[in-house]
Amino acid sequence: MKKLSARRRHPLAALVVLLFALAVTGGLYAAFAPADKAQADDTAQSLAIKEGKKLYAVGCASCHGTGGQGSSDGPSLVGVGAAAVDFQVGTGRMPAQQPGAQVPRKTPIYNQAQIDQLAAYVASLGAGPAVPGKDQYSPDGADVGKGGELFRTNCAQCHNFTGKGGALTDGKFAPTLEGVDPKHIYEAMQTGPQNMPSFGDGTLSSENKKDIVAYLDAVNGDDTASPGGLDLGGLGPVSEGLFGYIFGLGALVAVAIWVAARTTKAKKS
Repeated sequence: MKKLSARRRHPLAALVVLLFALAVTGGLYAAFAPADKAQADDTAQSLAIKEGKKLYAVGCASCHGTGGQGSSDGPSLVGVGAAAVDFQVGTGRMPAQQPGAQVPRKTPIYNQAQIDQLAAYVASLGAGPAVPGKDQYSPDGADVGKGGELFRTNCAQCHNFTGKGGALTDGKFAPTLEGVDPKHIYEAMQTGPQNMPSFGDGTLSSENKKDIVAYLDAVNGDDTASPGGLDLGGLGPVSEGLFGYIFGLGALVAVAIWVAARTTKAKKS
């Protein structure tokens, strides 16, 4: 008894009891507390990467390499980011049906959940642009006028003034932007697919990109009608001026000939 009392009075006894109590409390909490949200998110992300790797091995590895390193049939995917995958696969451009000057848009063969898994796997290969959130590409609250100015400065030379598309060199083309999902338009500016240059946030800020999306929605929306009547394909002032020159001047020449013929006939009579 005297020995036990002496141990209780030891200067470190209180510290030992405190550490023991903390260890027991922590163990009980770890055993019975709900899983941490961050840990759950990490688990979900790991599962998405795992499933995406399986999809990649079946549909992408033959061209882009087993580790995304690229090959003679396809570029490297290291560092392209999730946004590039979401755009290319979400628009049906990838997997490509056949090689060519440019891969056209087609019906996607993967659903959105599978696209997200592929994007997660490719993003794990190297850091790159992430898939934008709805608040980034939604046209709500954006400046349509500023978007039109930015589009005419940076995009119209290929896609024409209202995004109807146009021909490029060597069989390539700038696709129409009519009916394209706003998210995919934003991602295209982020990643620069195929012949298009990329417009990072240092070139076009996220607000600038949103303004451009709003402009395209305004000129190509379902309820949009040309305020000037026939829009002539929306190709801009050159085509409209040429139309006016050929048909307007041609109509004037025809009227002049008709008036001259009527005048000559009247004099003969």
